[in-house]
Amino acid sequence: MNRALILGGTQFFGKRLVHKLLENGAKVTIATRGRTHDDFGDGVERLIIDRENKESMIKAFDHKQWDVVYDQSCFSPLEAKSAYEALHGKIRHYIFTSTMAVYEFGRGKTEEDFDPLSYEPSFKERKDYKGISGYQEAKRSAEAYLFQNADVPVAAVRPALVIGIDDYTERFLFHVKKVKNEEPIGIADPGYFYSYTSAEDAAGFLYMAGEKTLTGAYNAAFEKSLSLNDLLLKIGCAVGKKAIVTREIAKENASPYGLSGEWTLNVSKAESAGYSFEELDPYLEKLIEVMKKET
Repeated sequence: MNRALILGGTQFFGKRLVHKLLENGAKVTIATRGRTHDDFGDGVERLIIDRENKESMIKAFDHKQWDVVYDQSCFSPLEAKSAYEALHGKIRHYIFTSTMAVYEFGRGKTEEDFDPLSYEPSFKERKDYKGISGYQEAKRSAEAYLFQNADVPVAAVRPALVIGIDDYTERFLFHVKKVKNEEPIGIADPGYFYSYTSAEDAAGFLYMAGEKTLTGAYNAAFEKSLSLNDLLLKIGCAVGKKAIVTREIAKENASPYGLSGEWTLNVSKAESAGYSFEELDPYLEKLIEVMKKET
């Protein structure tokens, strides 16, 4: 894997992926809208694209070749289709960053619980996929398009809820702030369990998928899952406050993790491929210690 193209790559675990590729000697190109500053210096080639404009990608990718493309910025199957068609004949491996949201709610989800080869994709613009159900359909349909149509090896990495110190969504930080400030958090069922993964592991597994030319779907998560109750208890112990949970949910107090069901992943397939995930509890403790100083 000497030449890698990343669609996206300037935020969160995408940045870690770029740095990991550079550290291992890859020649890296990032293709973005050019709106987000990065710290890669002269180490990368930069292309300007619009994921919703196929012609911009055809122009940017003209007369170029890569061993692998990491698709980090796809939010509709139309974007997957346009990117693949613009890259046709220019890549040897397509790695798609998907999500555990492709599964129905439940515990211990394995890769076989969603089969993109038998899913009938929809093709709408990203603005037409609204809410969690829209996000779910968009990622399912993008996976389905790629697995059903690509003539190069395809891998779909399905991370759990990704956490880390520089998460631009601030979903985890939301909970730390609320607990520290003794403000109520709106959650319908705090007993629900969820799987999480670190930004470092999300990037690390994506890198390995390219290095080993993995194909098919892979879950990425800590082996251990955690209920929202237990998460809030850990935060409370760290900040010396007790979390206040309410079932009276409003826009200002609604937990970003307060979903209508629970999602946990089985990661035995990824581990069998040779990846070792970090341990959840030590990672959480360090993350909370950093974040409590930011509030």
